[in-house]
Amino acid sequence: MIDAIAQYFSNIPSSHRSLLLVGGIAFFWCLETISPLFVFRYNKWKHAGVNLVFTLTTIAINFALAFLLLRATDWAQENDLGILAWLKSTPVLVQLTIGLLLLDLVGAYLAHWVEHKVHVLWRFHAVHHSDPFVDTTTANRHHPGESLVRFTFTTLAVVVTGAPIWMVMLYQSLSVVLSQFNHANIGLPTIIDRWLSLVIVTPNMHHVHHHHQQPLTDRNFGNIFSIWDRLFGTFAAASKESLVYGIDSHPNAEETSSLRSLFLMPFRAGKIEN
Repeated sequence: MIDAIAQYFSNIPSSHRSLLLVGGIAFFWCLETISPLFVFRYNKWKHAGVNLVFTLTTIAINFALAFLLLRATDWAQENDLGILAWLKSTPVLVQLTIGLLLLDLVGAYLAHWVEHKVHVLWRFHAVHHSDPFVDTTTANRHHPGESLVRFTFTTLAVVVTGAPIWMVMLYQSLSVVLSQFNHANIGLPTIIDRWLSLVIVTPNMHHVHHHHQQPLTDRNFGNIFSIWDRLFGTFAAASKESLVYGIDSHPNAEETSSLRSLFLMPFRAGKIEN
């Protein structure tokens, strides 16, 4: 079965990955419309339009730089670089598990943590946090500058792990779906969330991260796996009643819903607090 997965993701057509993105957005869009966590008073289509522009810029950047990712995986494989090179004698399932965990740690958790701690990077990441209506379309609301930062950490993760291209493609496919899931405006029953969040990042967990003020803004950095927040002491829980989305340094709704303002946000004078 692992061989079949490896074969598929080694040659996965871009159309299949696009289908995951579109299908995921459509599925969670319908789910949050039927049973929303918060009943927002907003134009859902207009809100989605702004976020989907950033989704397209993210896709364009990743597509344009995909050859670098492929070269990084080939280089790591050819030179036996990365942690997985030390585990060649272990079962493939063990390598897959460790590989996915490490790709998530370096390429997502570490990248996200650094974006919150390095001010110049936070200025770009703030575009994502400025959304006052967090829903499934918020998942890909990344400024092009942030997309470049994320790609850099993804490439670093490939070299650190020594992951083959099929594993990288599998991780990225899981990341697309899980990111849309944990941003979706849906709430899970407490008992389900309690158990599920021991393994993966749930909406209940990630929405805490989108609270507009510290210290919650600097909690729950995880992308797919919740283990990293628990291991590094950045996990936090909060009731939905206590949450307010956005960032308190940008309370102006017009600024956070205007494409022009959002593209210029990282370059404007003044300090953007996190």
